[in-house]
Amino acid sequence: MNAKVLKNKVATRLKRKRRIRAKISGSAELPRVSVFRSNRYISVQAINDETGTTLCALHSKATGHKANKEGAAALGEAFAAKLKEAGISNIVFDRNGYQYHGVIAAFGDALRANEIKF
Repeated sequence: MNAKVLKNKVATRLKRKRRIRAKISGSAELPRVSVFRSNRYISVQAINDETGTTLCALHSKATGHKANKEGAAALGEAFAAKLKEAGISNIVFDRNGYQYHGVIAAFGDALRANEIKF
């Protein structure tokens, strides 16, 4: 892929990310769940933006899942269990500038299937 095209893709995703983050914020009762997707891994964390702390986090490298739809669904189930363990059932979903499609949608659907509301 051309370097200029790749730079533009990243720049437009970061613009979308800033636009989204201007509208949403997490708290202790309603944390923000941020998803980062690379070609190899998926990383998620529940964040309290009021204090700037991470309440719980999970990485696909640690759990052995791949960054595809099946891996995202399995990671979503594991993360939902971690959230329930921490006493969290309602969240604000931060897709981090990615489209709610494919891997991100599979992760979100897995959270919803495990009774995490957003």
